[in-house]
Amino acid sequence: MAEYGTRSLVLRIGGTDYSGAVNKARVKSAATDSDFVSFLDAANGGTRKYTLVMNVKQDDGAAALWFYAWSQAGQTVAYELWPNGRPGTGVASPTQPKFSGNVVVMEPDGDFIGGDADPSTTKVFQSEFEWVCTAKPTRTIS
Repeated sequence: MAEYGTRSLVLRIGGTDYSGAVNKARVKSAATDSDFVSFLDAANGGTRKYTLVMNVKQDDGAAALWFYAWSQAGQTVAYELWPNGRPGTGVASPTQPKFSGNVVVMEPDGDFIGGDADPSTTKVFQSEFEWVCTAKPTRTIS
């Protein structure tokens, strides 16, 4: 097993590496809010929902992740999250595991375009996206 560092994470959406466009990426888990919980769900501790949360720099270039969200809202796409980097072979291992699945592309609740003024000449506007996973992520180690 490997501990996860804070500088090597790789995020791929639809087969494209968007690691350079995000400064935060994580999969969150929470209890579902359901009107119906089966006895099997209850015995297993309840049902869960998973979301891919990302902080993305605003960029409307055709190859940018922000523009992808703008143009693909409502689509279901594959994602891969590699907490310890992605090897050149693209094959997961115990030290470089891959978590993957499908997410529904959604526009953000909150800032989508623009933001606060800043005296920095290099700072860019950012948007936080929370895309719903269609199932619990799959962990792959080989």
